Amino acid sequence: MAPWLPAFHKGLSETGFVVGKNVAIEYRWAEGHYDRLSALAADLVGHKVDVIVTGGSPATLAAKGTTPAIPIVFLAVADPVGTGLVASLPRPGGNLTGISEMATDLMSKRSELLSELVPQAGMIALLVNPVVPIAERIITETQAAARAKGVKLQVAKASSESEIVAAFETVGERRADALIIGNDSFFFTQRGQLIPLASSHAIPAIYPWLDFAVAGGLISYAPSYTTIFRQAGMYAGKVLNGAKPTDLPVQQPTKFDLVINLKTAKALGLTIPQSLLARADEVIE
Repeated sequence: MAPWLPAFHKGLSETGFVVGKNVAIEYRWAEGHYDRLSALAADLVGHKVDVIVTGGSPATLAAKGTTPAIPIVFLAVADPVGTGLVASLPRPGGNLTGISEMATDLMSKRSELLSELVPQAGMIALLVNPVVPIAERIITETQAAARAKGVKLQVAKASSESEIVAAFETVGERRADALIIGNDSFFFTQRGQLIPLASSHAIPAIYPWLDFAVAGGLISYAPSYTTIFRQAGMYAGKVLNGAKPTDLPVQQPTKFDLVINLKTAKALGLTIPQSLLARADEVIE
């Protein structure tokens, strides 16, 4: 998440807080190892911080389970109501609020984009991490989208590097025509593994972060994480200024980026429809 920290700092500064001047930040990184999260949250509570900012559902659930008192501002949480983090978006209740990334809601859109890109696809694979709280919801949403298109869905699960390799082998053996990568912080850290695997298996894949398309992935569709981090910085600043999380409604992204990598498309032998290129926010050549 380091590339987006400047946007978080910008949000803080817009509420009057400048790092090193009147606010200090203690960073804790789990680096994709979810079993570390509870200890990291407890460490921050022990430091008596004024607000905890979390990225993703697992980190937010760990923080919530550690402290009922310290305000928590989450960002990039897929389904804050469904995972029990907040009572509702307009009235979060408790000590949490933040910015949703609408990950599960975007699965149908990603399925639609992939079907447009590979119209002959009869079977689409979905890669999910079974340990994340939203895994089943991601599967359900994608299954519904596949049924609507008359396409079969193959679900592959992985929560480690070796399981990712095995999942791609299975997807290849079953001859899936395209692949959707589900939202998960671990998958984001593994983009250096996922992109080459999709290339070596010659499978068109859509990713939930624009960084993947920039790094050589075929196509990505995602909310603007720069905007999400800036909004989280503003919320953290408001809490530091005395606002209560329960009075700050959970925000949802309004800007989404579609990025297409033409070099990767050419390597896969795909011709990107002009209608798709016209809607792209960025085309990488």
